Amino acid sequence: MADKHGRSCCCCLFGILWKILVALIVLVGLVFLIFWLVVQPRSFKFQVTEADLTQFDYYTNNHTLHYNMVLNFTARNPNKKLSIYYDKVEALAFYEDARFANYDVITHMNSFRQYKKSTSPMSAVFSGKKVLMLNSEQVSKLNQDKSDGVYDIYVKLNFRIRFRLGDSISGNLKPKVKCHLKVPFSKSGTFTLFETTKCSVHF
Repeated sequence: MADKHGRSCCCCLFGILWKILVALIVLVGLVFLIFWLVVQPRSFKFQVTEADLTQFDYYTNNHTLHYNMVLNFTARNPNKKLSIYYDKVEALAFYEDARFANYDVITHMNSFRQYKKSTSPMSAVFSGKKVLMLNSEQVSKLNQDKSDGVYDIYVKLNFRIRFRLGDSISGNLKPKVKCHLKVPFSKSGTFTLFETTKCSVHF
């Protein structure tokens, strides 16, 4: 009888603990749902507004790319209740899946807070030379782009941001932004204009 009574007590205790756990899960879910409905958090919007490419020369004898490109961006905070701290932004530039440059867009020296419903400019300067082991197909693509006067360049940006709601500040978030660009060569004489390009934001 004592053994049955002990098992009964254990089952009863387990049942109570299970109900408490379920209630906590439901409560947390409700809190999150209410927060979402009230705050309506949204990701920032990012786009490339200007691109100035004045050098993009690849020398096959030493597999070196000489480049000079300036990109201007805008980041928009669409939130009505949240502001954003941009603590760090690093931009990486690729051609034919080969990274040829990187640039620190935002560091602790120029980090800033972006207030709700506002847009902020950023820029990146890629200038220098880089050894790239391009294969014959990639070199052919580069020569075609040079002939067309427009280069397919992919830019990836790594962010470190925080959100602020009232006096509360979130922990670090690290979204990534991907931009597939058609960048006209400024000295090609074709007068092709760069079209503002929206980028995808991934959390």
